[in-house]
Amino acid sequence: MAEKGGLLPVEEARARILAALTPTAAETIALPEAAGRVLARPVLARLTQPPAAVSAMDGYALRAADGVLGAKLAVIGAAPAGHPFAGVVGPGQAVRIFTGGFVPEGANAILLQEDAEASDGAVLVRESVVPGRWVRKRGLDFAEGEALLAAGRRLTARDIGLAAASNNPWLAVHRRPRIGILATGDEIALPGDPIPPGGIVSSNAHALAALIRAAGGEPIILPIAPDDASAIADVAAAAQAYDMLVTTGGASVGEHDLIQQALGNEGFELGFWKIAMRPGKPLIWGRLGRVPVLGLPGNPVSALVCAIIFLLPALARLSGLPGAPTPSRRVICATPLPENDRRADFLRASLGTDADGRVTVRPFPVQDSSMLATLARAEALVLRAPFAPALPAGAEVEAIMLGELGV
Repeated sequence: MAEKGGLLPVEEARARILAALTPTAAETIALPEAAGRVLARPVLARLTQPPAAVSAMDGYALRAADGVLGAKLAVIGAAPAGHPFAGVVGPGQAVRIFTGGFVPEGANAILLQEDAEASDGAVLVRESVVPGRWVRKRGLDFAEGEALLAAGRRLTARDIGLAAASNNPWLAVHRRPRIGILATGDEIALPGDPIPPGGIVSSNAHALAALIRAAGGEPIILPIAPDDASAIADVAAAAQAYDMLVTTGGASVGEHDLIQQALGNEGFELGFWKIAMRPGKPLIWGRLGRVPVLGLPGNPVSALVCAIIFLLPALARLSGLPGAPTPSRRVICATPLPENDRRADFLRASLGTDADGRVTVRPFPVQDSSMLATLARAEALVLRAPFAPALPAGAEVEAIMLGELGV
């Protein structure tokens, strides 16, 4: 159902978007390609690690009962890593062992190298040993069949190492979401192309593609569509190849804002329109057949702020993650803030520290949504709830750290 009256709160709009999305299908990829991807199925250990009791240190493997101060033991062999000792350690005997070497049968303790004195095929115990000390038991790390990594986890370098150690050369992950990007407007031209009279250079498609790529998606920039309903409608068939279609421009109430009109003729179902936020009020959400459509404002600052608030969680959801709100944290505001009106405000700000070493934000004095350079210089977005009261300098505020998002 389309929103009939008023402006939709940011939280409700985001919740509706996430509720309408499902993760992409699974695909199997080689382990070296899996970093940053989201698991579609759990990773199970294909072996036990370590496969046998191993030494945690260089020294001598022996029976704890023999490892008393002053004892002298016969050294009957060696057990370096990768070359197990084939015999059995008996009373009065020891085997030279190295870190990672299998503890021979009969031994249950390790005499550290620095606590031993070797000479003429024997070793003198300079420090009594303790049963089990410096011995890593079989399966200490994990056992064959154990679930090591759960589905829905974005894989880190540490996870890749664990998957490799557990002998998993292939992993099932969610396919990267394919996001079509359609910029609309008679007035826009691609960077480097001739600019029409009264025109501007299109930045939205490239900025959104960079954001989508950084978030793990696969962006496809479509040719610019002029302010013509038939031209915009031509993308409807092509859009079925994508997991989401993102449009920029044509989302507000002017006579040339044609996204709803043009796609409506192709079966577009409007979910909601207009959000109680600044910048970025004219935002469209709906569905074109099976394909979700997110219509961002044409204003570059508004488009990017809306992408941070709505598109990033949507990409996370499509990638197999829960799709939580864009993370923020409490920081100190270095300047006073006026009372806010009925729209949630996202103030571009720089970062700093105060005399106590606390992180501070300083909103830029001019917040005009046409100023893309200000957004590029911003290090944070300060969140101001609708009807938030005026705050003095030094008050706590909620802020999104843009550097942490990689945008």
